Amino acid sequence: MTLVTALSSCSPVLTCRSATAKDISALMALEQKCFTTDRISLRSFKRFIADNRNDLLVAEQAGQLAGYFLLIYRRGTSLARLYSLAVEPAYRKQGVAEFLMLNAEKTAAARRCVLLRLEVRYDNAAAIKLYQKLNYHEFAIKHDFYEDHSDAICMQKQIIQFDSASLSRQVPYIPQTTPFTCGPACLLMAFNYFQPGKFDPASLEIDIWREATTIFMTSGHGGCGPRGLALAAHSRGFAVEIFLNKEGPLFTDTVRSEVKKAILQRVHDSYRQKVEQSGIVLHRSEPGISKIKQLLQDGALLVVLISTWQFDKSKAPHWVVVCAVDEHFVYINDPDTEDIPWLSAAERQYIPVEHSVFMKAFSYGKNRLKAAVVIREVKK
Repeated sequence: MTLVTALSSCSPVLTCRSATAKDISALMALEQKCFTTDRISLRSFKRFIADNRNDLLVAEQAGQLAGYFLLIYRRGTSLARLYSLAVEPAYRKQGVAEFLMLNAEKTAAARRCVLLRLEVRYDNAAAIKLYQKLNYHEFAIKHDFYEDHSDAICMQKQIIQFDSASLSRQVPYIPQTTPFTCGPACLLMAFNYFQPGKFDPASLEIDIWREATTIFMTSGHGGCGPRGLALAAHSRGFAVEIFLNKEGPLFTDTVRSEVKKAILQRVHDSYRQKVEQSGIVLHRSEPGISKIKQLLQDGALLVVLISTWQFDKSKAPHWVVVCAVDEHFVYINDPDTEDIPWLSAAERQYIPVEHSVFMKAFSYGKNRLKAAVVIREVKK
């Protein structure tokens, strides 16, 4: 990475560059000076330097290591996490930490990351004061986070701002409590957005799953298809549309049993008939970014089927809520809490996903199945 010239508030000879293998000895020595627990190992430093999925940059003054920061990224999203930051004791109280933070923001923004998030020990008053000065805000507490069982304060800053001025309220976050209820959790987020607090997840998540299950999985519990989810929303008084680019039973690529295929066909026929009888509109088209943006502007929310391949290479079908769209990003609420367990509910709200990544994820299986359920509140 090209050298970044120090800001005027810092030393004029302080520069920042990407770490190389030649820096490992100095980084290890700095780690020993700065931390008594939770140190980055030699092996990890080597991996972080070699792996371009993160950024490890060092600050130097007259060729001497003054500090470093390490950013890691969540695949498929535009979230950056400040994993570690350290300043050489001899360079403290000289603006080095602030210089590192500002360069961390520039580095993350260059990767089109909207949010920069970090954890800080609850008793690290100096670091907390700096983060607050730089407009980082606390959004959660992680208990027993560090090796010595200390708690961490979670802070974040929008380094590429999402314009929320037009939002009267945000879509609430509701996690799925089972591996197979992502669809019901998404519906509950939409329901409670339109009618806050009216729909209790604890009592309704499984009920909705029972109503909406249309998929006969090769193992484990079945999942929910677009018609089942649409009918569950319709029965609770919401206006619903379906976008679906394929006809026939869904998710049959891996089903080899003729008995199971026959069951899938029967379930499909039943739900198709119920959708037709309900008057729910079904579009045989694939909504692109502009259409999704238009639907959101018209007051709708979208529950969209994605493939998790773009995020964790698992190729699983998964439902998410599309909350907003801007020039570069689609913002989603992801009900799954298993992929990265340390993420809080606040971190799973309005997750920014670049348009191109989202459109790749908005497609499942060899047949490129695309499905979305559009939900609106019925105006009385």
